[in-house]
Amino acid sequence: MIEFEYPEGATPIGFDEAEGLLLTHITTLGELNRWEQDNILEAKTWIQKTKPSNILNEKFIKNLHKRMFGNVWKWAGTFRQSNKNIGGPWYQVPTSLRDLCEDTTLWIELKEESPDIIAIRFHHRLVSIHAFPNGNGRHAREMTNLLLRYKLKQPEFTWGSKNLSEAGNIRKQYIESLHSADKGDYNPLLAFVHT
Repeated sequence: MIEFEYPEGATPIGFDEAEGLLLTHITTLGELNRWEQDNILEAKTWIQKTKPSNILNEKFIKNLHKRMFGNVWKWAGTFRQSNKNIGGPWYQVPTSLRDLCEDTTLWIELKEESPDIIAIRFHHRLVSIHAFPNGNGRHAREMTNLLLRYKLKQPEFTWGSKNLSEAGNIRKQYIESLHSADKGDYNPLLAFVHT
């Protein structure tokens, strides 16, 4: 198994999950990130062409993950089958996602909160569910931007205007803002998404 050095707040890939790496020439986390980023760019091209509107459901959430990571991981688009350092028990992922999608639909219909608050609450919960073995943060940010663009008719968040997959101060701010949201304080995350 390849031993990667993960940035702060990243969830390590388990042995069984690492066996799902399609690109056996990868030896470093930097190489993995580059190949995943190329795959994510392909997914963004697909989004531009299809302009999906029916996004708040398990089928779309899984499909987007597969499109973002399917050229790199065999298990892309399938829910995790093990517990991680974040998220509830793996077997609760489908129920948690369904609840999130239903709640978000209700938040949109009620219009009691601003689009930004709806989007960051959605993002925080999606990250917290941690549905997949890897790529959850990148997937959750893309899902949130799709929610903003296609459901809330708002501009996308800028997410610190940096690559959050790499270690650094911007990633640290992002992780800290998620920890604040864990405690019910969404203000740091709200500020971060617009930097």
